[in-house]
Amino acid sequence: MWSHQRCFNAKQRHRWTRRFKTRGQVARSVIMAVTVLLKEKNELRLRIIGESHTALQVLRERLNGHKDVDYANYFPGHPELDDPEFYIRTTSKAGVEKVLNDIIGGVAAEFDDATL
Repeated sequence: MWSHQRCFNAKQRHRWTRRFKTRGQVARSVIMAVTVLLKEKNELRLRIIGESHTALQVLRERLNGHKDVDYANYFPGHPELDDPEFYIRTTSKAGVEKVLNDIIGGVAAEFDDATL
């Protein structure tokens, strides 16, 4: 039977457990490379370079839950060849950039105090 404790010697195991017992900031902000493909008053289409489903699903869920968003979705394309594209359409009274900045700021604030 496989045991994770056999994979590490005592010194390595101590270093690993000490790292995860400390309370501190989990991660720092990450800058994502974004290309604007379409920008109109109520529509925005972005290509997000090097991103996977993880962040895009959170962003899509939050945008679709916002009262001023009519539609938000991302299109992953081919996993090895294409970078995902994100599409946002807001209602006529809301500017797409303001809504996107509000959502991104809210998500970032939720993770500011995340600790292990």
